[in-house]
Amino acid sequence: MSDTDIATEIRPTSRGTTVERVVRHLREGILNSRYSPGQRLIEADLTRDLGVSRGPLREAFRRLSAEGLLETVPNRGALVRRLSLQETVELFQIRTELEALAARLAAQNMAEPEIRAAFEAAIDPIWAEAPRLSPMAYLEENKRFHDAIVGASGNCQLVTLHRQLQLPLIMFQVSGGLTADMLCRSVSEHRDIARAILDGDSRKAETALRGHLDRATALTRHMPASTFRPAATGD
Repeated sequence: MSDTDIATEIRPTSRGTTVERVVRHLREGILNSRYSPGQRLIEADLTRDLGVSRGPLREAFRRLSAEGLLETVPNRGALVRRLSLQETVELFQIRTELEALAARLAAQNMAEPEIRAAFEAAIDPIWAEAPRLSPMAYLEENKRFHDAIVGASGNCQLVTLHRQLQLPLIMFQVSGGLTADMLCRSVSEHRDIARAILDGDSRKAETALRGHLDRATALTRHMPASTFRPAATGD
């Protein structure tokens, strides 16, 4: 094989690796609050900071837009997606139905030792007695808990759909309105849901899960308008 052939094989792989690295960096930055909803991602700054060219960066923007984490606005470029109140409520409604199913299936699967052990390990943080004083720290615990329920459902398609909802992005956007009392109550509800699942009580698990997310949806409706992207005319 000639040097030219080797270079031809390496370049696509290298570029692909670069794109994946940029995607991973930006995704983690968005979901871990380094980039805020509505923030513009400036190409010149990112190419310099990440040491990449515009090609891989723009491909990363395209992939993250397809995931629903970014949006492209004419004359402004790529922005971290910021949801309107209506979009947030609608996504919560979809999430409630998906996770209600997941809770029911997870409870039915608790007789399987491997699934039960994995679920128990994943939700272990919810039993900690320390008060949740930081919304950001709580969001990671919250994500882990809800992901564990969906994972224990054993339904791969459900896992994929749940991931596409970008729950961490939704939760981060509303995190500014979370009080210590809200966090405490949410943790208590997580424990009730977990106990029902571990007991194998699918009906009780689904009911507790629905109550938990219905309350979260109601709280979202009462958050300040500044929390959300203004609705487009006609919405």
